Amino acid sequence: MTTVDDPAAAHVARLTVYPVKGLDCEARDRVGLTPHGTLAGDREFALFDDDGRPFNGKRTDAVHRLRTRYDPVTGELAVRREGEPVAAGRTFDLEADRAAAEAWFGERFGASVTLRRDASAGFPDRPDAGPSVVSTATLEAIAGWFDGLTLDGVRRRLRANVEVGGVPAFWEDRFVGAGAPTFEVVAGDGADVDRVRFEGVKPCGRCVVPTRDPDTGEPTPGFRERFVERRAASYPDWADRAAFEHDYTAMLIARVPEADRGGVLRVGDAVRVLDGS
Repeated sequence: MTTVDDPAAAHVARLTVYPVKGLDCEARDRVGLTPHGTLAGDREFALFDDDGRPFNGKRTDAVHRLRTRYDPVTGELAVRREGEPVAAGRTFDLEADRAAAEAWFGERFGASVTLRRDASAGFPDRPDAGPSVVSTATLEAIAGWFDGLTLDGVRRRLRANVEVGGVPAFWEDRFVGAGAPTFEVVAGDGADVDRVRFEGVKPCGRCVVPTRDPDTGEPTPGFRERFVERRAASYPDWADRAAFEHDYTAMLIARVPEADRGGVLRVGDAVRVLDGS
């Protein structure tokens, strides 16, 4: 059954960045857009091996067992292993203590590690795209497909940047395919309005990361099979099925047009669907 969303209720419910690629998220009340169309501070740092390949959840489940907290003011990253008390962890200045941080992570990953920083665009999986978008209702729906999964747990498995509230599950499916509309995030009113437009690039095909417990890295038995089964039965009427290569998808990969880069997104900003072109 398709539910029609109330345009007056749609809003930015949550903004999330991942300061170090593959590691824990940080919620933000407001985030600027970079000139590349990514969220400022998202995947700003990344850990690489000697061949230039990043360490992330796709590559090793060891990243799931690390708890991190990044302070953008001091540039310090606090890190500890899951289950350890905070006092047992380490804190690194990611500029001044870079070599020590590389050695610490290298011991956990069993490999040589190089820490890199790109403050202008970060290290997204898709350099030609921008933020990932999902609705709160989508996350709630997916949580309901599995015993024991919570809303926050699904958030941590899917790792979206922009979460939209006040809309139905799989709202984001409408922004891909032939004649798909776009949407904008709007702050203010009257003459003083800040608008950031989002265009759909593609549905997000999922990898192995959502199949694992985000705290332990342990796989959830039958996750992918059940996900695909339930997802296939959950497409809303507005979804263009031809735009989906398979059913192991959830979340929208979006792009912010160049004219709107440099804008700011805020939790609570209104979200408005625009006509397709």
